[in-house]
Amino acid sequence: MWTIRRVSDLKNQFAPDGTAFDVVGPEDGQVVALIHGLGLSREIWHPHLDSFSASYRVVNYDLYGHGQSAAAPEEATLSIYAQQLAALLDYLQYPKAAVVGFSIGGMINRRFAMDFPAKLTALVILNSPHNRGEDAQVLVEARAARVREQGAMATMDDALKRWFTPDYLQQGAGADEVRAWRQQVDPESYAQAAWVLANGVRELVNPAKSIQAPTLVMTCENDSGSTPQMSRDIASEIDGATVSIVPRLQHLGLMQEPASFTSPIVKFLDETQA
Repeated sequence: MWTIRRVSDLKNQFAPDGTAFDVVGPEDGQVVALIHGLGLSREIWHPHLDSFSASYRVVNYDLYGHGQSAAAPEEATLSIYAQQLAALLDYLQYPKAAVVGFSIGGMINRRFAMDFPAKLTALVILNSPHNRGEDAQVLVEARAARVREQGAMATMDDALKRWFTPDYLQQGAGADEVRAWRQQVDPESYAQAAWVLANGVRELVNPAKSIQAPTLVMTCENDSGSTPQMSRDIASEIDGATVSIVPRLQHLGLMQEPASFTSPIVKFLDETQA
């Protein structure tokens, strides 16, 4: 049923819970699952898929209420999103996966590691927040409240300035894609997910039990919301985790310069999934 080998062959498939997904790469490859960020879609990974799928069986899916996926069956939490991934892997009959998560996706995959450790082979945490400090935490929660009151596009313009370097933002294409993805999101799902991004980080700090999986933590030098220090803090709470800081870029460096992420991620996977 899932025999896609090339990115050009991608097409929507749906799990029983309404999760939209596609699978690409060799059928006998080790499984890698990709989780996009808040208000985005699985399309953000398309520039990376050829490299990832050269050796790995890649599961790329939309979070509840994002892209082509149905809304969550109950109020969104990190655990609900972790269950979404676990259910998708079960549906595909993949017992284990390495999980790569961007931004809120890097929160979800940490929750997945806590809730479903037997399903995890490795963890890649990209541009994901950690302990923000109380002042910054208040600001992020205020943004989430603004989304609840004014809608998904209320924070868009300010977000783009935080996410892309000024020179890239002037080119327009990246910003246009991000706007289109956010306009595609179910409004209630987005409001719930924005609150999870803001408040859910509290349950990830100083976990009672350390994650026991090979882990790579990456962010960008100028990511103001998922700072290099946050990445170092995340890594300090995971045994043996390594940190990589991408120079110059901001939060959506993954999109602005895909190769800066693809190459170290593939290298990490090759070293840990052998």
